[in-house]
Amino acid sequence: MMIHLAADTASTNPLLPSWPEFIIGTILFVLVFGALARFLLPRAMQTLAQRTEMIEGGLARSEEAQAEAKQLLDQYHQQLAEARHEAARLREEAREQGAQIIAEMRDQAQAEARRITEAAQAQIQAERQQALTALRTEVGTLATELASRIVGESLTDEARQSRMVDRFLDELEVAGQ
Repeated sequence: MMIHLAADTASTNPLLPSWPEFIIGTILFVLVFGALARFLLPRAMQTLAQRTEMIEGGLARSEEAQAEAKQLLDQYHQQLAEARHEAARLREEAREQGAQIIAEMRDQAQAEARRITEAAQAQIQAERQQALTALRTEVGTLATELASRIVGESLTDEARQSRMVDRFLDELEVAGQ
């Protein structure tokens, strides 16, 4: 009968298998699928799980590395900003110190100039007094000589000579004003 069935189905449609082939194929398919599901499928699932873990771990490490890089970049920017701020502060401090040094040097130079001017004025005053004293003595001597020649007698008395010179110089000062 099987032969008969095979002959009937084969003659009607060449694409349809005969019933015994269909049943044997179905049984073998279920056995092969069961063996694959029992042995191969767990290994494939394990491999897929391992790959998934590896990919997720790589993504996690990548995210951690990115977070760390971002943190380092932020830290670098902060340090750079601090360095710029410090440099600006140092520049300002240097300007202030320079201005202070210039002011101190100017004050020292002015003090030195005043000291030199005062010393020069004191020296001029001393030389003036010395010249006036020398001039008084010289004028007194000349006046005494002239008076002696005019009067015809010697005026060598020191006290009289001093009084006469002082009176003569006083008269000159009054006449000069």
